[in-house]
Parts: sequence; C-alpha cells; structure tokens
Amino acid sequence: MSGVSGADPAYGFYGDDFTGATDTLAHLARAGLRTMLFFAPPDAQRLSMLGRLDAVGIAGAARTMQPHAQQQELARVGAAFAALGVRVMHYKVCSTFDSAPQTGSIGVAIRTLREYCANSLVAVVGGQPSLRRYCVFGELFAAGGADAHQQSVYRIDRHPTMSRHPVTPMNEADLRVHLQHQGLKNVQSIDWRCYARGDVVLQTELDCLLESKPDAVLFDVLDDSHLQAIGGLITRHAAIDSPLLAVGASSVAQAYVSALNDVADRGEVSAVPAPLTRARGPVFVLAGSLSPLTEVQIAAAQSYLRVELDPQQMTGNAAPGYLAERVAAIVGPLRDGRNVLAFTTRRAAHPAADVVRSVMPQLANANAALLKAVLGKVRLQRIGIAGGDTSSIAVRALDAWGLSYLAPLSAGVTVCRLHAERGELDGMEVMLKGGQMGDADLFEQLANGYAGDEAADSSRS
Repeated sequence: MSGVSGADPAYGFYGDDFTGATDTLAHLARAGLRTMLFFAPPDAQRLSMLGRLDAVGIAGAARTMQPHAQQQELARVGAAFAALGVRVMHYKVCSTFDSAPQTGSIGVAIRTLREYCANSLVAVVGGQPSLRRYCVFGELFAAGGADAHQQSVYRIDRHPTMSRHPVTPMNEADLRVHLQHQGLKNVQSIDWRCYARGDVVLQTELDCLLESKPDAVLFDVLDDSHLQAIGGLITRHAAIDSPLLAVGASSVAQAYVSALNDVADRGEVSAVPAPLTRARGPVFVLAGSLSPLTEVQIAAAQSYLRVELDPQQMTGNAAPGYLAERVAAIVGPLRDGRNVLAFTTRRAAHPAADVVRSVMPQLANANAALLKAVLGKVRLQRIGIAGGDTSSIAVRALDAWGLSYLAPLSAGVTVCRLHAERGELDGMEVMLKGGQMGDADLFEQLANGYAGDEAADSSRS
C-alpha cells in the first residue's frame, strides 16, 4: 500500500467539520500512521517540506454548505486526493449522520467525490462503537444525555438532541432512507449478521449487491470486530481498483487501520499516548454549542471566568460594538492570567429557540470574528472550541494551515498542535469538540491536564 511502504499517502480524508476531522487525525496518528490535517489541499512545496506522509486530511465545513458550494468545495478536494494517488478517499461525517438535502448533504458529497473514485464500491460505515454510535439493520442509534457516563442509547430520530438539531434535525433513523432523501436512490446494505459468517461469505454477499450498481452500500456496525471485517473489505477493494470512496465517522479510519498488518513499516506505536499536561498559561474556551452536554460542561468549569455571548446582539445591527465590548471582557482577564470561558447564552436555547436557529449561520461567523480578535490581542498557549459549526468556521478564520495530533482528552475529543506561518499562532494547542462529546469536567481537564481512563480507552478504540 503506497502510503505505508511507498512515497505517496494511501489514505485521504476530508472532515465535513473540524471537530470530526481532528478525531480522525487522532485515530490514524495513534495507529502509527504519519498524518497531517490541512485546512486546504496542500501544494507540492508544503508536502515536500513535511516529508513522507501515510495519510493526508483536509478539514472543511461542508456540513454547513448548500449543494452548489459543497460541490465546488469537494470537487477541489477530490481532485487533490486523486492527484496524490490515495487508495482510500474518506468523506468524514458526524457519527450521528445529521445532514439534509439543502445543508451538508451526504448525497451531494457522494455524487461529487465519486467522480474521482474508480471503484464500484462506495462504502458507508454506519456506526462508531467507541462513541456509542450503532447501526443495526440500517437504523442508527446514538447515546445521549447530559451525563457522559450514564447516557441512554436512542434511535437517532428520538435522540433528545439530534432529533432537535437547530439546522439538520435527524427525523429519519433508517440511513438508507435518509440517504435516499438526499438523492441516492439505490442504497444497499449489509447487516451485522454477515460478519460472523466469515470473509468469503461476506465478500460473496457484497459481490451480489454490487451487481445492481448501487449508489452506496451501508454497513451495519455494533462492535469493533465488525469494523475489522469492514476494513478488510475496504482495503481489498481499494487494492484492486482505487481510489475507493468510504463515508462515515472516524470508524472508517478505525476499520482501515485494523486491516493494516505491516506495523513495522509504520514505526513504533505507543500503547498509551503521552498525557495532556497542565496548560502553561491561561486557557480560553469558546463554546458555541447549545447541546445539553456542553451546558453541563460549562457549569462544571469552575476555574474559568464566564463571559456570556448573546446570539441576537452578536448578529444584530449593533454587533460590531457588542463584539468589541465582549472581546475586551475576555482579553483583560486573560492578560491577568485567568482562564476565560465565553459561551452562547444558555437561556436562549429554550424559549427563544426559533430566534437562535434563525441566526445560527451568522452566529458562527460572529464567534469566529471574536476568536480572531481575542488572539490578535493576547498570545495564548492553549484554547478550546466547542461546537461543530463554531469550530470549523472559527479555525478557518485564523491565519494557519494545519493541525497535527498532540494528545487525547476524552473519547471523540483531541488536543492538536496548530501549524501557522505566524509565530504567535504556530504551536498553539487547540481542542475542538462537538456538542455531544466529552466528560462533564472536560474544560477543567483542558486547563489542568488529563491522563484518565477515558483518554487511554480513546487511544485504543
């Protein structure tokens, strides 16, 4: 496989938001693959400077885009990966598959990227057990609730958060139907019972499905052994006719690395990654997520000064003045050495939900402007951003070009090192997290360092 034993990266992944992209980066890096996550397709000079890479990622914001913009973005990405000669092209989506025909359409992504993938198989990996996401008989289930350790598992259309997502609510649990609504008329599926019957039977079942020339094949996932079987299929098909398009959460990367058996060529793999140490200065966290879990994490952040951000004032006619006032309220304490947590006003998430929903796109851009202004006034060693859309747009607003893996923090949450031409940004430690991810004391862990069981478990998943 070229990215393992040759000069070209064998694995290319595009994250439809930055939080998910860093999770995939972490899984590949912890498996010993030399991986870099870029903010745009890298040019030859950048790649030459970095040396040999086994995997290349591009962090984007396709989950917030309308179809035309998404097509333009992904055509550029597909062409870049094809030019790099990747064997597996992974379109990384949220593990809850939240998307809609007109916003972040997975169907649009598959149709666009398939133009750059010769393989007849488009593999959709339907679950990620390490994050308590499961796909059984084509239907998606996900853990949810404010307590990360005592979450119940819900069918996705009954999930307390994802069924009410402000932009892309999940009201269909059957992923085949969900994708059909996004323009993929022929979605076949392989259910979890096939995996126990062995590789030959599994391959025969897949060959039969491919005779109908499906738009995609959905794979059930209930436990990690299923990912190993799927990984074998993906790598075998990619070796025959590459590149192969795979769609799903970081479980696609987990499946891929589980199928690699030439560990020696990937260097030494540490059984337990280096722990995240205490921050060397004040930490700034920007929380744009309105999820119940993020609300719990905000309440538990006792070592932070809290600064509220009103959605309507952030996006209204008087936004410039309000933004400047909020930046001053953040920068002053940071300069004094205090941790600061800026968060979207929580009470706006309930009685004024329709108002918040209407300003969500503008709010993410306003949060990005706030982060850029703060970092322009105070130099920080470590920051955190909560919320998929907030993370994608805020990091893109910075004058930086990439991220590399630094340390685990919690399942699905990674701390990365920022790479930038500007010295005040280069090397900054960045945590990006989705609304549903992390322990209750995640922000405290970010400030004080962490080497708990959850981080170790995450490294092995």
